[in-house]
Amino acid sequence: MVPLWTYLQAKYAHSIDPQAPMSSSTAFTSTPELSVEQRGAVLWLTITREERRNAMSHGVLAGLAQAVTTAQSQRDIRAIVVTGAGSKAFCAGADLQSDKAFTTDYSEPHGHLAQVLRAVRASTIPLIARVNGACMAGGMGLMSMCDMAVAASHAVFGLPEVKVGVFPAQVLSVLQHLIPRRVLVEMCLTGEPITSAQALEYGLVNYVADDVDAQLQWLLDRMLDKSPAAIRRGLYTLKKVESMAFEESMSFTESQIALFTLTEDAREGQLAFKEKRKPVWAGK
Repeated sequence: MVPLWTYLQAKYAHSIDPQAPMSSSTAFTSTPELSVEQRGAVLWLTITREERRNAMSHGVLAGLAQAVTTAQSQRDIRAIVVTGAGSKAFCAGADLQSDKAFTTDYSEPHGHLAQVLRAVRASTIPLIARVNGACMAGGMGLMSMCDMAVAASHAVFGLPEVKVGVFPAQVLSVLQHLIPRRVLVEMCLTGEPITSAQALEYGLVNYVADDVDAQLQWLLDRMLDKSPAAIRRGLYTLKKVESMAFEESMSFTESQIALFTLTEDAREGQLAFKEKRKPVWAGK
């Protein structure tokens, strides 16, 4: 298997040095289909295909993978928000109006959606899905790959692939552990959607609100004042132990907790606690 970093370096024309600091003006590039914008400490990835209900294209997926991977080398980025343009759709999945919706280069073992999911899995920057409308098919994969999700009250969620003769195969890799299996099977086999209230009940999203942006900002504010180093190493730890057996997980986390205490943020956090003041994080 080709490592993800090697794949992305070959895929894109410019070389990325993971140790080199990059300014936001040169590190990210928007396209007509994907807006990539850094707003303070948050990187916003917005699918801008509103006329197609923000359906995925190969270009959108390649751009998402590149942006998430590039962000890992920028310490000033503390969170990544994934969303769609407008208020009708977060992402409708594959673009069924395109003749190439389900085609790819079959000589390439790594599919575009799979590469996005791999890039996000390797990310130590938290991703939040801003579900601003319908979240369908492959869009469920984009939402599920994120560490947290905030949904608008009018949002709906579904896996309608069986209605067009296919199945949400890759989506299962990130969705299967988020909701009860009975619910997942029903959604996959009937293709019928669920409401935002049901998504909240099943644990598919963290919050549902009429004002999705206010709820999102509230969540970001609760996270961005915490230790960058603890969040970065903590997210790494969370992802690593997810598939480990108990004893393997215990052995891994025994070593990780020692590393947490060696960071500058850990020393600052404990000192600030003793001095009864707010910590000033170095992010190291």
